[in-house]
Amino acid sequence: MTIAQRTTNYRLLNPITATTREIAEVLNRTIEGGLNSIGYVTLPSNSTQITVDEPRYTIQSLVFFSGVAHSPFHHNPYIDASSTNGTMVINFDNQGHDADFAYLIIG
Repeated sequence: MTIAQRTTNYRLLNPITATTREIAEVLNRTIEGGLNSIGYVTLPSNSTQITVDEPRYTIQSLVFFSGVAHSPFHHNPYIDASSTNGTMVINFDNQGHDADFAYLIIG
């Protein structure tokens, strides 16, 4: 499965107009392990850094990476200290090919 084929269920509830049903759907999904805190990124072969606009990211967040396609080895992605709220700067080792990664944001 490619990143283009994957979708995320990033759903926000309006604090004023959310219905009981909408709240229950989001909470039940969370209880079942369906957190809305995942995303996908392709690390390009011609670089060692990429900037990702991610409104769920804050400078206090923890970000975990996992390869989702072939050859994710040795890319070693990590969040750069220059990241700001809403923008992740990801540094990684260039291995000469694109690599697809999923990330999980906590906090």
